[in-house]
Amino acid sequence: MRNQPGYSLFKNARYAVEGFFEVVAHETSFRIEVILSLLVWIGLLFVEMPLVAKAALGLSMLGVLIAELANSAIERVVDLVTQEHHPLAKHAKDAGATMVLFTVFFAIVVWLVTLYLVYFD
Repeated sequence: MRNQPGYSLFKNARYAVEGFFEVVAHETSFRIEVILSLLVWIGLLFVEMPLVAKAALGLSMLGVLIAELANSAIERVVDLVTQEHHPLAKHAKDAGATMVLFTVFFAIVVWLVTLYLVYFD
């Protein structure tokens, strides 16, 4: 049987907000990425470029935040299951870190391609 209360839009939204602030409070890398994303999103408001280019750049930053949240969830579940050094725990955490790394690489490629197309094409 699942340990899950009935659906409530407001309760679920509150859980999401609590989760966000819990990760902000305990994950330095996520805090850095949030600050960087906010700076980028604010900066995009003042840059002359097509709206679709701004959307691509901004959404690529959101992808990094989503991957970091998923990685944090994986790490917490692994830590809940075992505090011991276990090869499977290491593999799970490493896979989560790889997810974040690939998302950062993806964002970099999106930025390079978008900026090239906007300013040099």
